[in-house]
Amino acid sequence: MENNQKIDHIRLSDDGKSVIILDQTKLPNDVEYIRLDDAPQMYEAVKALRVRGAPALGIFAGFALYALANRRGDTAREEFCESLRRDAGYLSSSRPTAVNLSWAAGRMVNVCAVNPAAEPEELLRLLRAECQAILDEDIAMCTAISENGLALLREGDGVLTHCNAGPIATSKYGTAIGPMLLGRERGMNFHVFADETRPLLQGARLTSWELSNAGVDVTLICDNMASALMKSGKVKFCFVGCDRVAANGDTANKIGTSGVAVLAKHYGIPFYVLGPSSTVDTATPTGADIRIELRDPEEIKTMWYKKPMAPAGVKCWNPAFDVTDHELISGIITEKGICRPPYTSSLAELFK
Repeated sequence: MENNQKIDHIRLSDDGKSVIILDQTKLPNDVEYIRLDDAPQMYEAVKALRVRGAPALGIFAGFALYALANRRGDTAREEFCESLRRDAGYLSSSRPTAVNLSWAAGRMVNVCAVNPAAEPEELLRLLRAECQAILDEDIAMCTAISENGLALLREGDGVLTHCNAGPIATSKYGTAIGPMLLGRERGMNFHVFADETRPLLQGARLTSWELSNAGVDVTLICDNMASALMKSGKVKFCFVGCDRVAANGDTANKIGTSGVAVLAKHYGIPFYVLGPSSTVDTATPTGADIRIELRDPEEIKTMWYKKPMAPAGVKCWNPAFDVTDHELISGIITEKGICRPPYTSSLAELFK
């Protein structure tokens, strides 16, 4: 790979039989890398959010399935391809809402389908090329998304973001904070307001860490402070990422995103969703058709506390995502341009 095509937070081991990731659950206090050698470890890393972010999950799926296949290079073709399909299905089930995970896994499985005469040795070479292509394409997409988003901003603008859609959630620049990072590289200054993003604190732990490291002026706020901040006039745009976009423009993103969109609509603030075209799922008609992952109640009650902050027996509802209605979205920024309403038409145009 060329130097500008390398990323550090997801990579193959030197022997190509394991995946090494930056453990995002340890940030910002500890920068720790872990080696994943088998499918259960890879599944757990996704489920536990050690690796997260829609584009990053696609990159991870490609590398993970290649590494697993590389451990079976001496098997017969039929067994080799069946194992690849089985691993892809297992890994995709770890986070069903994030379409990039299953999308990339499907691309890897398709290598067997479109090369019916290739034996495992040749298939391994093709799988290696495919997972590299997924990475290279994401770098190009994130750069283009950042350019398209930056075109909306002016020097000194205040931008509110929710959750984390920066470099460690993608490949380079990220999506939702990519425009601000790219602008900073070019000498522009912005004021970014990062929602802490309860209950897993991706905004506090990850977004503010990435922006601070890049020299971007960032202010952390609690999620329930967004309304007061918007009313103050300090927010000119809302930029958020996405894990899935339905054909009608409804978008699934980290829980709390739809609330930000409702507030932005009330205060007349443009609300933009940023993500690669691979996040658009044309087979999903509306947001009502998106399966929402429910997570462990302990993330709310005990995860960040020395002692529980809720009664032991209290029930918790802990959805990982919510769906923002397309009517609340000013535009969906992809690598191919900015889609505007009606999204049934503009999103369809992306794939012509």
